Amino acid sequence: MATQAADARARAGWLRGIGAVHEEGWTAPDVRRRLQLALAGIWLLDAVLQFQAFMFSKGFSQMLGGTAAGNPAVIADPINWSAKIIAEHGTATNAIFAFIQLAIGLGIAWRPTLKLALGASIMWALGVWWFGEGLGGILSGAGGPANGAPGAVIIYALLAVLLWPGRRDRAAPFIAGRFTGANVARALWLVLWGSLAYLALLPATRAPKALGGMISAMASGQPSWLSSVDNHVGAFLTSHGPAMAVVLAIVLALVAVSVFLPRPLARAGVVLAIVTAAFIWIAEGLGGILTGGGTDPNSGLLLALLAVAFWPLASALPATGQPDLVPTTHSESPEGA
Repeated sequence: MATQAADARARAGWLRGIGAVHEEGWTAPDVRRRLQLALAGIWLLDAVLQFQAFMFSKGFSQMLGGTAAGNPAVIADPINWSAKIIAEHGTATNAIFAFIQLAIGLGIAWRPTLKLALGASIMWALGVWWFGEGLGGILSGAGGPANGAPGAVIIYALLAVLLWPGRRDRAAPFIAGRFTGANVARALWLVLWGSLAYLALLPATRAPKALGGMISAMASGQPSWLSSVDNHVGAFLTSHGPAMAVVLAIVLALVAVSVFLPRPLARAGVVLAIVTAAFIWIAEGLGGILTGGGTDPNSGLLLALLAVAFWPLASALPATGQPDLVPTTHSESPEGA
């Protein structure tokens, strides 16, 4: 009986950690905690994808090595070095990668390890952005909004910063500004979406047939319904590529400045950001997660999650507002850390 009681307490402790147990004194997770859990879910999806058979093959190291193409030597040489090591020790290295992502996802989901896991996710994301994504192609000239630039994994790091649980939150008109402050959060939003607008005007996206070809290439290996969508969108954009690239750049620029506008227009900007992120995700073929060779859902899904974090609230949170992580007992820290 004592063992069963101990097991029950352990299970309850875990469920309280992720905000899933209702008991006296418990309140539902606020929006920031829910966004943290959504981020944890994406990390867990990454871990599952990393366990695919393809990732244990030579093809994975070759895919990583391919990101070195077009980059300056200072960026490309370390990528080639790491790809060679992974090729020589594919099973061990890929298993390590998968378990790291699994640990990050579970760590974010479990309240006591939230800060540790978010910090680890930032460090891991920066490393993968270099060695796994070649800085998203922004230095090679191959990156564009429709193929994952400026690198999906850097958005993981950005989300970790913006969703960081603060003991004393700043007043902010949206969740993403509660830790960094609204002005810093707006600046980060402007840099991200503004860079996407700039990349949309580069030859990799604006050249004739570039945007359409980029999207059509994502159809390979996809389920028939998604392959059909990508082929049809790609065919249309092949005929109207340069003009549509300019339209895309304008839309991205509007999204970039929307967080500086009054609340009704800012909300419209967030809606536009989510719609644009959905288009990007479809253009990316959902990151290849249905092909057996995708390592993550790519940037579209993450951009949508980021946009939700910038949804304007009815009123700014007071500087001494309630912490987003509610204590489960009188002896626990409000932040669970």
